[in-house]
Amino acid sequence: MARRRKGRDISGWVILDKPAGIGSTALVGKVRWAFQAQKAGHAGTLDPAATGVLAIALGEATKAVPYVTDAMKGYRFTVRFGQSTSTDDAEGEVLATSDLRPDDTAIEEALPQFRGQIMQVPPKVSAVKVDGARAYDLARDAEEFDLNARPLWVERLDMVERPDVDHAVFEMECGKGGYVRSIARDLGAELGCLGHVSNLRRVWSGPFAAEGALDLETLEAQARTPELDNWLRPLEEGLADVPEVPCTADAAARLRNGNPGIVLDAAGVDYGDTAWASFQGHAVAVGVYRAGQLHPKRVFNVPTP
Repeated sequence: MARRRKGRDISGWVILDKPAGIGSTALVGKVRWAFQAQKAGHAGTLDPAATGVLAIALGEATKAVPYVTDAMKGYRFTVRFGQSTSTDDAEGEVLATSDLRPDDTAIEEALPQFRGQIMQVPPKVSAVKVDGARAYDLARDAEEFDLNARPLWVERLDMVERPDVDHAVFEMECGKGGYVRSIARDLGAELGCLGHVSNLRRVWSGPFAAEGALDLETLEAQARTPELDNWLRPLEEGLADVPEVPCTADAAARLRNGNPGIVLDAAGVDYGDTAWASFQGHAVAVGVYRAGQLHPKRVFNVPTP
């Protein structure tokens, strides 16, 4: 017999406005403890020094994590020119310096090559795996290794402020797997002046925004109280960027058993698209839509009210 999980059987999303100085994994643990949830996970790591949207899934919402992880994300960050660091941010050791500072025109002329489909080498201090080991562990042990460039879609990258000659503030919208630290490092290299991220904030992630998000102080103050449940968002919010297909009660029952269900009102959903089936507005399953049927990949075992 499978061991029963300890905690409350609750499902939904907690959107945390992550503070600087604490890791994403530690915050997931705090949220799980505060809500006394059986299960928790997050949709996209933020560096300890970064702030902003950390989407944490509880219970059945963990099955929707990939659809938020794969969604577009928005960042606001500051590049410090004149220094390269071991981590490509202000937390690392300064490796080299330069007296050169680019003017606004030089920066604007360099930005187009960082838009659209680009190839990006992740920072050496990152969670990328190298022969089964995390890059940050290899870097910490001073081992020599190389990381391969990876494709990244950058929808938008604009300079929005120039506080002084040493710094510039940017806004970026990009797809899955983007490293802002790599953008800062490579922009500094392209401009010939070196550079690293000195401040980073994730403004939004898929359907979730930092505005109105739960802060750590409130989480700790309301932990394990009924008031904290007011911060729990519906599971369905994590599927906002995936087409919804309403289904009948019979189809919902079949889908929950893992069988294809005949779905209704699938206008705008093409053959082979990923979609999610709903019954009375509540998530039933997400899967691949083919010829009038949704073939489930993940089934949500949340009773319909």
